[in-house]
Amino acid sequence: MTAGCGEVSSSLGQRLKQTRERYFVGRVAELDLLRQALARAPEPFSVLYLHGSGGVGKSTLLRYFGDEATAAGRRVVHVDGRAVSPSPARFEAAAAAALTDESAVLLVDSFEYCQGLEDWLRNRFLPRLPESVPVVLAGRSVPGPQWRADPAWRDLLKVVPLRDLAREHAVALLTRRGVPAELHESVLAFAGGHPLALRLAAEVAVTHTPAVTATWRPSLNVVETLLTQLIGETPSPQHRLALEICAHARTTTEGLLRAVLDVEPGPIFAWLRELPFIESDARGLYPHDVVRDALDDDLRWRDPQGYETMHRRLHDYLLEQALAATGAAVLPAVGAMMYLQRHAQVIRRYFTFGGEGKVYEDVYRPPDRTAVLRLATEAEGAQSAAIVDFWLARQPDTCYVYRSSATDEVVAFLVWLRLTDPDQAELDADPVVARAWRHCRSTAPLRAAEHIGIARFMVHPPAYQRPSPVNDLMQMRMLAHFLHDKGLALHYLVLHDAEFWAAHVTYFDDHPVGEAPPRVGARAYHLFFHDWRVTPLMQWLAHNQQQLLYGLQPRPANTGADLLVLSRPEFDAAVRSAVRAWRRPDELAANPLTRSRLVADHGSADPVAALRDVLGAAIDDLRDDSRLHRVLVTTFVHGTPTQEAAADRLGLPFSTYRRHLTRGLDRLSDLLWDHEVHG
Repeated sequence: MTAGCGEVSSSLGQRLKQTRERYFVGRVAELDLLRQALARAPEPFSVLYLHGSGGVGKSTLLRYFGDEATAAGRRVVHVDGRAVSPSPARFEAAAAAALTDESAVLLVDSFEYCQGLEDWLRNRFLPRLPESVPVVLAGRSVPGPQWRADPAWRDLLKVVPLRDLAREHAVALLTRRGVPAELHESVLAFAGGHPLALRLAAEVAVTHTPAVTATWRPSLNVVETLLTQLIGETPSPQHRLALEICAHARTTTEGLLRAVLDVEPGPIFAWLRELPFIESDARGLYPHDVVRDALDDDLRWRDPQGYETMHRRLHDYLLEQALAATGAAVLPAVGAMMYLQRHAQVIRRYFTFGGEGKVYEDVYRPPDRTAVLRLATEAEGAQSAAIVDFWLARQPDTCYVYRSSATDEVVAFLVWLRLTDPDQAELDADPVVARAWRHCRSTAPLRAAEHIGIARFMVHPPAYQRPSPVNDLMQMRMLAHFLHDKGLALHYLVLHDAEFWAAHVTYFDDHPVGEAPPRVGARAYHLFFHDWRVTPLMQWLAHNQQQLLYGLQPRPANTGADLLVLSRPEFDAAVRSAVRAWRRPDELAANPLTRSRLVADHGSADPVAALRDVLGAAIDDLRDDSRLHRVLVTTFVHGTPTQEAAADRLGLPFSTYRRHLTRGLDRLSDLLWDHEVHG
């Protein structure tokens, strides 16, 4: 009976080893290091220190190490850090065999649990091991600085960060676990090369049929299991929220945490940066992609209201930063704000949110002309290239070029035209601009100090008007124009493939011009526009956030919330009518200014109260001229039955009063008009 049990045990152990070998992929470099140590290669290390985030495969690799060592005739001594912490005596008892057996290999898993023993281990325990005994420590944290500070350990310690599997190894793992090839991309989109995420997703994916490949997402159980393995317990609810903010934002700084958490963030930020799955660059901290997605999905499912609150605070902070940015800081600030759009399902079809560092935006310079025209000819043909050349001569500062970071070669360009009153030569040279201008003149003519912006050319031949890192940069630049261009009345997008971009233009409230598309050469170009006077920036952003949180919500073509575009004479008349109706709310409610940009920007749900506030604030701004200010306040705010009575109350001759009243109303209209046009 005993022998039989032994045979079963031996057979089971062999089967376990074979199963591990069948599903083990990658880690070739790490295995080579162990084999060198087992073979006692020249100048071998004594301690191999593996570190990486939870689920990255440290324990799996240690088990494979153990199998390799056993096959080489070595005795494997395995220590679980969770079982021996925090006692040196427990550790030594568990690892005792390694002290006396020269053929031993010491493997310590979950070393982060006994990190407090690091000094004792380095100074007291490890020096007592036989020279032939290699040691592998595997944990989440990097080794303490004392290892490298001691020159005696410099050649004996080998530190190896354990990272995600390369793509080919990740695909191999999915294949070996039976995931159909048609599901590989959707699984990789969730899990990347993270081994635990791949294994968990594979368990779910193998039960799906090809009919649902396009909508495959990991189950909540997968997400919950992954988070438990990766994160464990957090010190407090604020620490957990900081982690969720870090997952939602592109990068996290102390300033961002301060604004969203409303606490002094120093200790929490320091805790974040020590987590094994958190990395950093010049812009701040960011998590591993798998952690990012898992945290975001979990919070959105677990606490939708908390998710919305966190998102809105974060968006408000990033919007403030983007509006305040100048010069070279504009595009990174806009990019951080744009990154929040990755959480909208529609937008994931049109933005890559990747490829950073490969291409950068730069100003156009005359030596770039040849490259720009070559790209235009390649993507759109010789006739379009001639139009590009025309605008480079007329508006060279409206051209942005995109250069390869490796070679500085121009690989793409964007032309964002700014037009107030194009001359006939410009309309004759470019049929697309002519169509946009005709539309503007016929539907919503420009007022003084206003202009239109046209994304006339978006050219990147390898991915012409298709999602790419370069296209991401172009869209970020356009958003920068929306945020910063004073007097931008309308913008126009020029798209070759309107069908492909249909969901995109709907999401961002761009509307078709509605005429037959103009042609340049053999190609038709579809125009889409947005009138910023009808739906101004803050209203547009608010609607955009609603869609991001709750899905596509197209605005009706014409709603009561749409703003009126008043000419200057109409505006001046409305101002005079409004101040005369100061004490009559029913007349104020019918005033056209209640549907003006200056009232919409006030943000009040009550347009009458908002209009009264805006008028009152503008009158207060005239205090620098006390005569005009007194005339307006006495006549309209305090109210008098007639203008003659107002002149008597002010002690002014009627002709002088009338002169001051006219000047005061003119200055009041000027102040409000500037707000209406420029925001």
